[in-house]
Amino acid sequence: MTAVAPAPSTRRVPEPGGAPDNGTGKTKGLWGWLRRHRALAAGWALVAAALALVLWAQLAPKGDDVPLSLNNAGPDGARAVTQILARHGVKVHAAGNFEAGMAALEAGTSPTLLLYDRSGFLDEPRLRELAASAERVVLVSPRLQTLAALSSSIRQAGVVPDASSALDPGCSVPDAEAAGPVSGESGFIYDGGTACYRPTGSAAGVLTVEDDGRLTVLGSTGILTNERLDELGHAALAIRTLGASPDLVWYLPTIEDLETGGSPQTLDELAPGWARFLGPWLALVAAAAIAWRGRRLGPLVFEPLPVVVKAVETAEGRARLYHDSHAVDQARDNLRAGTLVRLSGHLRLGAAATADQVVNAAARHLGQPARQINQLVNEHPRTEARLVAWSRDLDNLEKEVKGR
Repeated sequence: MTAVAPAPSTRRVPEPGGAPDNGTGKTKGLWGWLRRHRALAAGWALVAAALALVLWAQLAPKGDDVPLSLNNAGPDGARAVTQILARHGVKVHAAGNFEAGMAALEAGTSPTLLLYDRSGFLDEPRLRELAASAERVVLVSPRLQTLAALSSSIRQAGVVPDASSALDPGCSVPDAEAAGPVSGESGFIYDGGTACYRPTGSAAGVLTVEDDGRLTVLGSTGILTNERLDELGHAALAIRTLGASPDLVWYLPTIEDLETGGSPQTLDELAPGWARFLGPWLALVAAAAIAWRGRRLGPLVFEPLPVVVKAVETAEGRARLYHDSHAVDQARDNLRAGTLVRLSGHLRLGAAATADQVVNAAARHLGQPARQINQLVNEHPRTEARLVAWSRDLDNLEKEVKGR
């Protein structure tokens, strides 16, 4: 009995990562599709990456460019000092408006309030309410009304002189003594309380603290900014002044805090009482001006174009203009030029002849001294009467030349 061997199998071994071949030569599955559509897959991957980048840019927290803002990482921002304070255990609360500031002060533990109201948006009642809710208040470059509402002893005293680039503490305030010198550039000085960082010869300083220690006035924003925080003793002074309490409320009032006082006033309410008579008076003045100017100029005259203006009318018109404007010098120059041109033509000297050549030719023609004719032609009349007489002398000169 003969044994029959099994026939060899024609089944193919599937390629790694792919599905079994179905006999068409194409591989099924995800990897096979990616191999066949490499360019399309790369394009979709690039689009997905760009979309993810755009979404991340839109959803990521954004900063601003407001001076001394916690979210401002620019040179005039204050993100650096707030981050340093947070590392030292101080909770910094950013207040976007008056209500948020009051809520943060009431919820904090012995909170310190930093107030930088550079445009004076807060009125006196709200300033007093903020100060009453805070354990300590630090005013940065306060305006006159802000300082008057919160302190009766500290007053504005001007600006730091340009020569005072670095100022020493010069006081007994522990924070200032520990910080050392600071920059006085573009700073303001205040008088009253305990004044530190005083310019030479001044009793006022950039840093002023009331006797009870609840109110501190800092007259320079540069001490807190990102750009200058690492200079001199700025960082130390900022941390010691603002980090005394576990909670710090950072409040920069905006236009939203401006008290409008109800509905805005109309133009009639803002205008003074006498303004109601201003409109009729202006209309009367305008009517009088129109009548005056219209009567002076006379009625309009319609003439068909083109209009031919005679030379004599042009000369008379220019003469009247010179007379009205008292243009003696201009009239003299025109009369002299006309006389020389006509004499040059009569004596056949040509258009290129100079004034001296015309005078010498006229003197030879008349048999007179050239100096006498030169004095006449080059005379400068100073009055209108002398101008008329001089023009008659020129006319007589022309008549004599033409008569010979």
